[in-house]
Amino acid sequence: MRDEFDYPVSNTFGIKAKAAHFVEYGVVDELRAVVRREACGAEVLHVGAGSNLLFLSDFDGLVLHSAIRGIDVEECGGETVKLRVGAGVVWDALVAHCVAHGWHGLENLSLIPGEVGAAAVQNIGAYGAEAKDVITAVETVDLRTGAVRVFDVAECGYAYRKSVFKTDLRGRYAVTHVRMTLSRRFSPDLEYGGVRDALRLAGVEPERVTPQQLRDAIISIRQAKLPDPKVQGNAGSFFMNPVVERSVYERICDEFPAVPHYEAGEGNVKIPAGWLIEQCGWKGRALGPAAVHDKQALVLVNLGGATGQDILRLCEAVRSDVRERFGIELCPEVNMIGK
Repeated sequence: MRDEFDYPVSNTFGIKAKAAHFVEYGVVDELRAVVRREACGAEVLHVGAGSNLLFLSDFDGLVLHSAIRGIDVEECGGETVKLRVGAGVVWDALVAHCVAHGWHGLENLSLIPGEVGAAAVQNIGAYGAEAKDVITAVETVDLRTGAVRVFDVAECGYAYRKSVFKTDLRGRYAVTHVRMTLSRRFSPDLEYGGVRDALRLAGVEPERVTPQQLRDAIISIRQAKLPDPKVQGNAGSFFMNPVVERSVYERICDEFPAVPHYEAGEGNVKIPAGWLIEQCGWKGRALGPAAVHDKQALVLVNLGGATGQDILRLCEAVRSDVRERFGIELCPEVNMIGK
């Protein structure tokens, strides 16, 4: 177990922030011991790889991080395989491992940054797939009592970029393991976001695509559109794509007949936030040391030396313009921490 004070917290925005106290644990019992020890009431923040965090200031409480590893096969038979995965496993390493072993369902989620525990909290998604599609249960520890609790998938309250761990139970539980069921039969989903075009560009016929070729295509799409946080600080998609009533979509269509959109059920339509931001003239535009990425307007980047407050100012300026132009409220996808 790692136990540090006044510790610099890692985050993909590259923003300098410190935690008053930092603990990294490697097994569930270590986490439970820390919770019991800190039961006096210190503010607690559980983090993954810092890929979905924006620190607005230093954090005065306790930051916890899981180093629980392991990709364990619990059952393998017929057309499925059941896994139990440690929360500290890097998400893309899990995807690569599953593709290599012939376990399918994660290919479209390739190259999403972060760790498995955070993926279950965030319900990460891309190119027509979401984490909830394969998750069957989430193992947790109560950060107030140290008690172990297992949430079945129905109790997780999954929706678009949402779970009960982000809403009603926000900050209450730390994910220790995620159980998931994958398929041993490859059934690719190629219907979203130019996946077929990317395959053809790579010389692959979509009807004959292999799991590795699909993974490679998804990686190429993401690398072409999204900046590498090791080169330019960012948290990936900063805003959620808004889901609006059809009447709102039709109003926008009057001016922009070709507005990109996706049916979202119950008479609703999802409109890409990046498209809305681009129409407001923000793509590639900077506000001090923070900017909207020049290839993907959904991403806010640190040009160098930006603080969390700099990113927040840019966020609010973008939201204000989209609200004024389209009457749509953009919701940040990242978690903002601090004052």
